[in-house]
Amino acid sequence: MRNRRTSLLVSAALLSGLIPLSFAPTATAAAPAKVATDATTYPVAEGGTAHVRVTVTGRVDRPVTVAYRTTADSDHTPVDATLTFPAGTPSGTSRTIAVRTLSDGVAETAETIPVQLTVTGAEAPARTPSVVIGAHGLPYLNPGLPVRKRVADLLSRMTLEEKAGQMTQAERGALTTPDDITAYGLGSVLSGGGSTPAQNTPEAWAEMIDGFQLRALSTRLQIPLIYGVDAVHGHNNLAGATITPHNIGLGATRDPEVAARMGKLTADETRATGVPWDFAPCLCVTRDDRWGRAYESFGEDPALVKSMETVIQGLQGARDGRDLDRSDKVLATAKHFVGDGGTAYGSSTTGTYTIDQGITKVTRRELEAVHLSPYQEAVDRGVGSVMPSFSSLDILGDGKGAVRMHARADMINGVLKDRMGFDGFVVSDWQAIDQIPGDYASDVRTSVNAGLDMIMVPYAYGDFHRTLVAEVRAGRVSERRVDDAVSRILTQKFRLGLFEKPYADTGGIPDIGSAKHRAAAREAVAKSQVLLKNKGGVLPLKKSQKVYVAGSNADDIGNQSGGWTITWQGSSGDITEGTTVLEGIRKVGGDRVTYSKDASAPTPGHDVGVVVVGETPYAEGVGDVGNGHDLELSAADKAAVDKVCGAMKCAVLIVSGRPQLIGDRLGDMDALVASWLPGSEGDGVADVLYGKRPFTGRLPVTWPRSEAQLPINVGDASYDPQFPYGWGLTTATAPERGAHAAVLKARQLVQWKVGQDVRMTEAVAKPFAEADHLLLTGRYAQALAKLGEASRAA
Repeated sequence: MRNRRTSLLVSAALLSGLIPLSFAPTATAAAPAKVATDATTYPVAEGGTAHVRVTVTGRVDRPVTVAYRTTADSDHTPVDATLTFPAGTPSGTSRTIAVRTLSDGVAETAETIPVQLTVTGAEAPARTPSVVIGAHGLPYLNPGLPVRKRVADLLSRMTLEEKAGQMTQAERGALTTPDDITAYGLGSVLSGGGSTPAQNTPEAWAEMIDGFQLRALSTRLQIPLIYGVDAVHGHNNLAGATITPHNIGLGATRDPEVAARMGKLTADETRATGVPWDFAPCLCVTRDDRWGRAYESFGEDPALVKSMETVIQGLQGARDGRDLDRSDKVLATAKHFVGDGGTAYGSSTTGTYTIDQGITKVTRRELEAVHLSPYQEAVDRGVGSVMPSFSSLDILGDGKGAVRMHARADMINGVLKDRMGFDGFVVSDWQAIDQIPGDYASDVRTSVNAGLDMIMVPYAYGDFHRTLVAEVRAGRVSERRVDDAVSRILTQKFRLGLFEKPYADTGGIPDIGSAKHRAAAREAVAKSQVLLKNKGGVLPLKKSQKVYVAGSNADDIGNQSGGWTITWQGSSGDITEGTTVLEGIRKVGGDRVTYSKDASAPTPGHDVGVVVVGETPYAEGVGDVGNGHDLELSAADKAAVDKVCGAMKCAVLIVSGRPQLIGDRLGDMDALVASWLPGSEGDGVADVLYGKRPFTGRLPVTWPRSEAQLPINVGDASYDPQFPYGWGLTTATAPERGAHAAVLKARQLVQWKVGQDVRMTEAVAKPFAEADHLLLTGRYAQALAKLGEASRAA
């Protein structure tokens, strides 16, 4: 096990640029002499001794002296002496300064003792090292007290500036210097998509975050940071992590236990790197496939979204928060409150976006039934934080018009906190308050007064801190509102155990990307595959068959993982560890598998073709249809489908974050599978292709015939899709069991009657989709009645 003290000192030195990344302070013979300390901050308990290591590097042509002294006070034995490095001293030679602190038995906050260095004969360190005597004996430091009492005690000791610091969240890459964490008393630091340490390894993440934490613990109250990331499908910023299916695929599983397991897997791998806070899950109810965030949703039906919120328990553990201090749990974030999945096409005013961050225009009844209901479920499950949406909300008849969600006090204070009883804290989205009309001071006071507790600045953390303090002093933001915000933040920090265990517990690192975790993700992938058509029983494949594999997404782990993978937008290619769909097929089919991405290889002699097509990665509004994207297959993918399906029996797999328009080619396909964005475990796709696991997935969204139909959703008055919500053939042979077994059997009967050519009509599709919604809400008799209606129309 690594020495935690050494790790922290190395982290601090790396962050401050005092030693090179190699960890070996060697220099060429011509390099000038330099003096460095192994850290800038030396934490020590009262009565303990801090050891400041001073190292000389480079060519020491003449004696180097380091005079050091501390100012006398009652907290330590002052030092005043000189270290000497004679001419010819080898580069890398170190000396140690010992600073002995004194114990007076009095409870007090942390105290800082600067160690002044005066260097002659060499370049001096850029920063003055300091010894920090830890706070001790104060009630808020007592883990035996109830959290509410610890919060009240700590809050009573804080200045306005310290409170404002807790409400400020900065991006790690935006920190002018890590010392700003101490200077502003920042409450949080985050990694945005793709914001990683230079070496993107679990150990480097832990070292980086521990170094930031060391800065936070150099403040007088030693309030730890809460570090956050967008781990939206596994710890997706980390190379080598297990990348799970995106939420759209989890919704297709219809399996709440799978969602919980994926949440647990994500928490395991995320907390092991020192990250205790996850900006997930997204509880949006996606209502338009043109939205670039559609894959972040579990589906178009609020009942489906609510059923998959077991992911919160996977992330956090028990609903009362008692598990949050475990080394395998993280604080979850329900986002984006509220209505982000309902924005109207063409309503966005953000750059070239067409739908993301636009306007959701709904009646009060629709808002409650569709978009708000998943948040009550999240609150009931004890979710620790909530993030508002970039989008605007226009509730018809309320007289407000379209108002940015970050400014809607009626929804954040009124509905979320007061009516729903949410007791966690609300964090803004990325620089989102800047989109509120008005100047910056107005943005700050409007958002904080609306109920935001922490602001993801993420760059202008100094401006936000100064502005918030000024607004409070001017009386435009009440100190009571600030106290409420800070109390909510501190409560979650105490629940996470950060005051007792602020640094990374890296014991879980061996589980990151482990065989156990990949097996769990592989099962989720298999259950997410939706068999839309299977004429002549082409699937499952037989091991003895000669299989021709083609298509742009057959052998591309970046494409099958989608956005939010290693970087914000994701990218094509071999971007992380895992198994592509082709590699999974080859593990089963071996040398009976031929691969030709563009289908240029000869086709004769094969029994069946598998063409894996679909989208390339995108995230958020960058992926909006009309913003350089559409729902059509690429010309290359269409050509591959045409060639392979024209030469042999074929199965087409669509790897995408949303439905693709394939109506003009559906008749040429013997089998069609919606594979969604499976992540790093392509073996799971191969498992169902070859029958190791049955196809059991069901559509979490409606599959349209044309873009002109959009938006189209279950329950619409007019509903004539290519495939209805809930559609999904099964290759399972074992009978379904449970209270809803009769409904599932009736579903299969309807799908059988529709036939192998999928002769879908509105008379079949509409009641079929409505039955799936009724099934999710436990209304089995009504679901059976709807399926009876669909069966008679088939």
